[in-house]
Amino acid sequence: MSLPDSIVPCARLVEQGAPDRFRTVMAAPVAARAALFPLYAFNVEVSRAPWLTQEAMIAEMRLQWWRDALEEIAEGTGVRKHEVTTPLGDLLSPAQARRLDESVAARRWDIYRDPFEDQAHMDAYIDQTAGHLMWTACEVLGAPPAAEQDVRRLAMAAGYAAFLRAVPALVEATRIPLLDGTRDGLRALAQRASDQVVRPALPSRAKPALWTAIGALKTLNQVIRDPDAVGDGALAPGITPFRLTRTALTGRLAL
Repeated sequence: MSLPDSIVPCARLVEQGAPDRFRTVMAAPVAARAALFPLYAFNVEVSRAPWLTQEAMIAEMRLQWWRDALEEIAEGTGVRKHEVTTPLGDLLSPAQARRLDESVAARRWDIYRDPFEDQAHMDAYIDQTAGHLMWTACEVLGAPPAAEQDVRRLAMAAGYAAFLRAVPALVEATRIPLLDGTRDGLRALAQRASDQVVRPALPSRAKPALWTAIGALKTLNQVIRDPDAVGDGALAPGITPFRLTRTALTGRLAL
């Protein structure tokens, strides 16, 4: 994979835990891979931490371990040795580490069975998970600060598309993922998310950080047309080989 030895374990974690993300990174220029793999490996580890145990306290401790590691990075005191935290410590600025700490804190919702309080709470969860990750990935690849709002808008749309694809699994796990699970409610949520879709203007070197949004609009439009596809688990996959190849070759997101 032409990666530094320290990055290879991160790549393996992403390959196993987030194969779609793995494909987007492998389609990116080699220079981008060493930055994206640690970030996406971090996301794999944090996103699955609440689901590895039925004990809420143990899940909280798992998330706290990552929060403590990010605090070490933010404070520059020397991060604990780990296959993900070590390269992450070399990559992140203090501000980026504190931002990702918010994304870990947001994952506490995954531990419990309480529904979102309201739409603002749900939006915050998507922004702090999908938005923080995508913007940090763009930033480490050289995106200018002026692009943040558009990147977060795209991440909101992509985050909701991924969340809607996950609804059947969340319901099976006895979670309450939706504020309004009716056909009209699902259609309205997908329409609201699709209204956020933009193609941020980024330098070429930063564009691979957007590629996890490939197919998001297609998914959201499918929900608008057929809300029952959400509960049926019939939503089409977002990232397909054709869409990824077209995006990589043309530089234009195949949304």
